[in-house]
This record gives sequence, structure tokens and C-alpha cells, in this order.
Amino acid sequence: MYMVTAEEMRQLDRYTIDRLGIPALTLMENAGCAVADEVLKLRAERSGKSNGGFSVGTSDLTRGIERAEVLGSQWAEEVTHTGPGDIPGHGGVIRTESWSQGRHDLREREHWYILVGKGNNGGDGLVAARHLTDAGLRVTVVYVEPPDTLRGEAAAQRDIIVALGIPVILYGRDTLDLRGASGIVDALLGTGTQGPPREPYASLIREANASGVPLVSVDVPSGLDADTGTLHEPCIRARVTVCLAYLKRGLVQYPGAGTAGDVVVRYIGIPPGLARECGVQLRLLTRDTLRAALDVDVSRSRVPDGHKGTYGHVLVAAGSLRMSGAGLLAARAALRIGSGLVTWAVPEALLPRVIGAAPELMLAAAAAGGDGEWNADSADELLQLAQARDVLAVGPGLGRFAGDTGWLRRLWEEYGGPLVLDADALNILASAGPELEAWKPRSAAVVLTPHPGEMARLLGIPTAEVQRDRITHAREYARTRGVTLVLKGARTVIACPDGTAYVNTTGHAGMATGGAGDVLTGIIAGLLAQGLNASQAAAFGVYLHGAAGETAARHRQHPASVIAGDIIEAL
Repeated sequence: MYMVTAEEMRQLDRYTIDRLGIPALTLMENAGCAVADEVLKLRAERSGKSNGGFSVGTSDLTRGIERAEVLGSQWAEEVTHTGPGDIPGHGGVIRTESWSQGRHDLREREHWYILVGKGNNGGDGLVAARHLTDAGLRVTVVYVEPPDTLRGEAAAQRDIIVALGIPVILYGRDTLDLRGASGIVDALLGTGTQGPPREPYASLIREANASGVPLVSVDVPSGLDADTGTLHEPCIRARVTVCLAYLKRGLVQYPGAGTAGDVVVRYIGIPPGLARECGVQLRLLTRDTLRAALDVDVSRSRVPDGHKGTYGHVLVAAGSLRMSGAGLLAARAALRIGSGLVTWAVPEALLPRVIGAAPELMLAAAAAGGDGEWNADSADELLQLAQARDVLAVGPGLGRFAGDTGWLRRLWEEYGGPLVLDADALNILASAGPELEAWKPRSAAVVLTPHPGEMARLLGIPTAEVQRDRITHAREYARTRGVTLVLKGARTVIACPDGTAYVNTTGHAGMATGGAGDVLTGIIAGLLAQGLNASQAAAFGVYLHGAAGETAARHRQHPASVIAGDIIEAL
């Protein structure tokens, strides 16, 4: 599933209208139908009824019976026999459906308010108001600005509302009490709006949030930055967001993801493949994306005549006397993900302490000395060990030491296989500063796996700035440095050197526990050893890591009980 910025969505809209010839009014009609459909689904869920698969605007007239059930038998169906229907080509049955308003007291029906801004988002809301009225709901349109300020397609929808006699009020002039509503449709501000909502929008948003009734937002909640997920004050707290055509980036990044409610992406007539044709490079990471976009065998199948050499050999350079567990977690994860062999390189003094910690691991001493810490002289030993290994993973529990920048530079420039850097290896990389520009470019893949703090150090900016727009920062760093970058955290971002990027959908807050990132390092290294390229290994590794965390949480009964070792065992 592609994800777009507001500008990309604008370009896709214009291409559809100007080049494909699909009228803007048609797109608006489809959008409003989709919103009304989701309102009816929400209403059915709240009443404990299925909507029977009914969609507003459907051409299948035989669904009138199901609709009648959803709406409390408020729809009437008339059946007319036109001929001997059992003889092909000689007539059949015509079914018609109609709303019988006279049979029900309007005061007993649900009352939805449609909050309408002056842009196309408001026009979508006006279409939804019309279809919800047709479906038998009481509807009142609330204009936040005088209706004569609407232009283009939105103005055309305004005129239809007038012709149909649907009740309208103007916010600030007419009396409004949203607390008595059954629900509210937020069609105030669309994807093109930037910055905090101004008055009178801000006051109406606050009233909507204070009403305590379900809010359904059109495309994005008003007050949410569609690109970054930044929440402006105030911002609609939606129960459902009906995202039109393509998923907007801000709906999958926190804090925006936390205020969008259930996000439903609805087709409105813009061809689904148009995003690819127009060069959109950001996707939601799902099993389908892994298969279709990254050509990953998500079943992780093994050849029947395979052996341990078939599935690669990982060298993990990690752990120190104070943080040996980090190295052990990374090495065990590389084994559990399917690597044929894993060697864990540790400082010489640490070796006797970790013998037998994981019998399946091979151990190697790589830093002489009695303090159990790494040193600059160990680069020669590591490079010698790495010659016979397929992947080198460096960083978890490594610590900092004198000469560590030169030490890492040697590994970077002299090791010819894929390199995975995490934790202190990233901090060493960040401390290299301008010197990094002089490092010899690598021909083999590099995967960096920073958390937000480490990413901030790599970029030389505050962590809060990284979090404000995770996707943009990750993509820019990956592109300029020629690396595959995994920016960890809620909705982990995987950014590739060619500009493509993915936002992960698996995982949960319980995975915010010490060692979880070390496990991810081992998973990615293990997948690289099995022959996946950097983009495949990073994306699939992140996806499997999150999925294992979900499995571990179910096993432990509560996400807060999950520890890093549980994630390994759930792989």
C-alpha cells in the first residue's frame, strides 16, 4: 500500500482530472459516498448489527433487504414481475428500494452533524450529508464559514444541499449543541492545511472533541499534519478516519496515528497503480508489500538438500564485561532467524564467562587484555575472523574505547561483506563527524539500525526534531550516505539508498524493553547471511521482529511482560 504526502496527493488528483479525464465532481461524489458508507458501518457496529456488505452508491439493488435490516426496517422494497422470468431473455424481476419517511418520527432517528470547511474536504462532507440523508439519518450541515465562500466543486455540492432542503446552520451565528448528536463528520480541514487551525475552526474542533460522540474524519483529522503526523492545537480526535485514495503519511506516524482512530483507505476513482507510475516511493510494510515490492519469500522456505553452509555464517562483534547480554541476544537472534552458523566475538577476558551461555554459538576471542573491554588493536583479529564469514554485525554492548573511530573505519573499509551497525557502533560513526567523508565508500551493503537518540547523533540535531518527521530524516540519510537505514521506534521506518522506504505495521509498545534492538540486529544479520539483500533483510527483519513481539505478548498475557529473550523465542 502506497503512502503519499499532501503534495503527492495533489499531483495525483490533478493527473487523474487533467490527463485521465475523470471529472473532479466524480471524485468528490465517490469520496462522499465512501465517507457515508463508513458512517453507516460505524453505526451498525455500535448497534451490534452487520451492515450486510452494503455500500452507499452500490449498483446492486438486491441489497435493499440487508439495508433495511441495518436501518431498522426503514427502507421499503417493491418487487415487480415483468414477465416469465424462468425463460432466458423473456423478462424477470425489477427490485426497487425507497425510503418511507412518513412511517417514522424524525425525532427517533439518529442525528449526525456534518462539519464543513470551505475547501474540497468540505465538499466531500456535503456529498456524505446527502447520502446519509438518503439512508434515513437526520443530518444537519454546519458551515464554519459562510456558504457563499465555497468555490468550485464544493460550491456545486452546496447548491445541491440547498435544493434538497437539508438543514444547514452557520457556526457562530446559529445555535449549535453537538452534545445531543449521534455522531459528527469532520470535513473541516484537508491535507493541504498547514499549521494550527485558526478561528473559527479551532473553536468548532474543540466543541466537537468535547461532545463525547463518535467523530468520523474525512481524509485526515482536522488539525493533523498530513505529512509528519504532528498534532496541532486543537486537533480532532477521530473514532474513524476515512482516508481517500491513498494512505497519508501523517496517519501512520505518531503522534498522529494515536488520534486518527481506525484508518480506512477507500478507493474513489484514482487508479491504484497511479502512485507507482508517478514515482511515489513510500509504502506501508505488509506481507503483501514484502512479496510484491521486495520479492521476499515470507514463508522462509528451506531447500530440502540444504545444510548449515547453505544458510550463511554471521560474525557478531558485540558485548563487553558490563554489557555481555547485548552481544548474546544479537548472536542468539541470528541463530534463531535461521543462520546456519554464528560466531560471537568477545573480548578475551570475557570469553570464560560466556562459555555455554548458548551452546549453539561458536565463540572467538578478539580483544586481548584483562579488562573485558574492546580495544583498537582488535581490528586485526576481527578482520581475520570476518574473512570466513558472510556478514559482520557490530555494536550491541560494545562500549566506547580509545581509538574506536579508527577501529570502526578499518572494519568499514577492509571488510568486503555486508555490515550491520547498531548501538555503540553508531555512536562511533556519529563521533567521526566530518572525517566520515574521507572514509572509503563500501561496495557491499551497510545496514544501520539507530533508535531516535542515535539517529539524532548521526544527524547532529535534537531527538525531538528526528521524531517530528521520522520518514524524511531516515530517507534523506539513507540516500545521501548510500546505506540502508532502520529508524527504530513505533512504526519503524526502513529507508533504502535508492529513495524507497517502508513503514512497519507490526509490533507493540511492550517491545520498548532493553535488548529488543539487539535482537533486531541479529535478525537482520541472519537474513543477510541467508542471501537476502540489504533492503529485503532490513524490511523483512523489522516485520518479523514486530510480529514475534506480538506473539510473545500473547504468550505472556500482557505486553508489559515481554522481554528481549521472549522475542527471540517467538521467532
